[in-house]
Amino acid sequence: MKKYLSLVTFTHTIFAMPFAFIGFFLAVTTTNRPFEWPKLLMMVLCMVFARNSAMAFNRYLDRDIDAKNPRTLQRDIPAGRISARNALIFTLTNCALFIGTTWFINPLCFYLSPVALLVVLGYSATKRFTALCHMVLGLGLSLAPIGAYLVVTGEFALTPIFFSLSVLCWVSGFDIIYALQDEDFDRSQSLHSIPAYLGKARALNLSTLLHVFSAIFIMMPALVTQVGFLYYIGIAFFCAMLIYQHLLVKPNDLSRVNFAFMTTNGIASVVFAVLFLLDRIWIR
Repeated sequence: MKKYLSLVTFTHTIFAMPFAFIGFFLAVTTTNRPFEWPKLLMMVLCMVFARNSAMAFNRYLDRDIDAKNPRTLQRDIPAGRISARNALIFTLTNCALFIGTTWFINPLCFYLSPVALLVVLGYSATKRFTALCHMVLGLGLSLAPIGAYLVVTGEFALTPIFFSLSVLCWVSGFDIIYALQDEDFDRSQSLHSIPAYLGKARALNLSTLLHVFSAIFIMMPALVTQVGFLYYIGIAFFCAMLIYQHLLVKPNDLSRVNFAFMTTNGIASVVFAVLFLLDRIWIR
């Protein structure tokens, strides 16, 4: 179990899962749909299965690349802790469990499940042909609030789309920061990334711009949905964390990239989600 949790870097679930809870409870508190424990459980299971399949497939597809990169040499497949065959079996099993779970939610979630898998699995191949791979990763995680909203309602709405756009820009921006570590390696292997294409300084500028858009989109729900003061505190904290991670990383100093990537973004998503949920309770 520890090996497979390491394979899928389970701790990184902290990025998208809070926004899935936001989408779920947004639907419960702004529509006439009731809260149902089975649907909440199935939403969480879908998040886990989709992410497991995406990460395991990424490790499977990148196993030869990871074996050449000193930073990733100790990942589970190149290090020999998990075989490529078992990683692929794990991927397919989680894909089947994801689709099977959506069957019990509602028809729309079931029909869209292959599309969601195509996005989250397809990301792993994009670095081989486009520097926009970071945006594809952001798109994959941005499905969380929309998908969770659909679990409850079976219908699309504007407000969860704003949250998804915020996640798309947020994740794309911090993935660019994370990719700064592999700029030279990506160039040497003809792999595509924003840092390899633009260089460190301009890549950081683009990351900043994406995070500005993320902040704008996370403010937009307040224009179409009733919110309270806790929501605005959440916005302020989320934006502060965005600013803080850019203060941590400079083109000539990448020593705190991992802290900026994992710690600040993890805290930002969890605290914002908690304040959002408390705000929904306060309003009701």
